[in-house]
Amino acid sequence: MKLKVLCAFMLLAIIEMSAQAPEKMSYQAIIRSSDNSLVLDAPVNLKIIVRQGSVNGTSAYEETHAATTNANGLVSLEIGSGNRVSGNFSEIPWANGPFFIETQVDPNGGSNYSIIGVSQLLSVPYALYAKYAENVTGGSTSTPVKSAAIVSLQSSRNIASGDVNNTLECTKTATFTITSSFSSMKIGETINLEAHNGALLTVKAASGVSLNYNDGGTAIFESASGNVRFGLLRKSGDNAYIISGQ
Repeated sequence: MKLKVLCAFMLLAIIEMSAQAPEKMSYQAIIRSSDNSLVLDAPVNLKIIVRQGSVNGTSAYEETHAATTNANGLVSLEIGSGNRVSGNFSEIPWANGPFFIETQVDPNGGSNYSIIGVSQLLSVPYALYAKYAENVTGGSTSTPVKSAAIVSLQSSRNIASGDVNNTLECTKTATFTITSSFSSMKIGETINLEAHNGALLTVKAASGVSLNYNDGGTAIFESASGNVRFGLLRKSGDNAYIISGQ
């Protein structure tokens, strides 16, 4: 049976919390057959390759996973916890991007990986970046790390300086607007986004501001009851932002 990876995306959320930065990332992919039908409740083998520089760039890390699609054709796994093929996940030079995640699939549970999908990792989880930087500079693991503050969002408003490098917790349906010439956020800085328990978070760029390369673009995070939807907003240039997780 000929299959394809229709969509692969990163959920930029840390799975485990401890004194040491966890060296893994949550990853999900939807697998469809060549006729565009979902591959449901089926065992599949996957190879995950982290490529540096471009979609055909050098392999920085490879691992394999045995997984099973769910009733929606979705497979979920943790990059960094599979069967290592090459490289070391803890030594990926996250500061020297961009990075791309290549997904190869064998629908028969073997190692005949004939299905390939590639998606760019638009942002790197802060804990992994910090872990890599610490290894490069020889910093001490005992040095306190500033925790991100939780900023409540229960009604629509514009972006504010207190949001930068913190976590925006949306518990009621609201629109978060990125205004033009917002100077409190430097290029490379981020805002974590969370929509909670059925709340709908809309991130909207004002006129003259690009979001994922679209002037005045919009991103929507819709959470289900009893669940949380994660995302990350990063400033990529003057009046330019990219967003992941939507």
